[in-house]
Amino acid sequence: MPSIPSLLPMSRREAMLGLAAAGLCGQARAAETASIAFDGLYKSFGVLGFEFSDRVTALRGHEVRMLGYMAPPLKAESHFFVLTREPLAICPFCQSDADWPVDIVVVFMKNETAMVSAGRKVAVTGRLEIGSATDVETGFVSQIRIVDAGFTLA
Repeated sequence: MPSIPSLLPMSRREAMLGLAAAGLCGQARAAETASIAFDGLYKSFGVLGFEFSDRVTALRGHEVRMLGYMAPPLKAESHFFVLTREPLAICPFCQSDADWPVDIVVVFMKNETAMVSAGRKVAVTGRLEIGSATDVETGFVSQIRIVDAGFTLA
């Protein structure tokens, strides 16, 4: 009868191979982040309002990745910004969610962060929230948000 190899002690080579395999599992987890685009946010929108797409509704509460442009912030360092489809010269926030533009997403950062120029494309990753919400600190009303977010230049 063949002997069963012992799991301990582990050689340095076996330990390194195990760490490498664990790193690959982490990369697979990062690959699971769903990408969303401005074109896929809504199923319909018009004078009677809008309806979130089935994909966005299904991704509520999950980690997502989205590309866009950082709208000009209210101050140089902030914990939030507005992600837009195209570069803008002014902040696109409206007075109420009734006038909510369909091509913006509010991004709430994990930490206060220095903003980048409005013409630079960014990749945002964070947890997707949908539905009308008012930020207690700023009073801004939003319909779609990416929270606990971070960004990199795209």
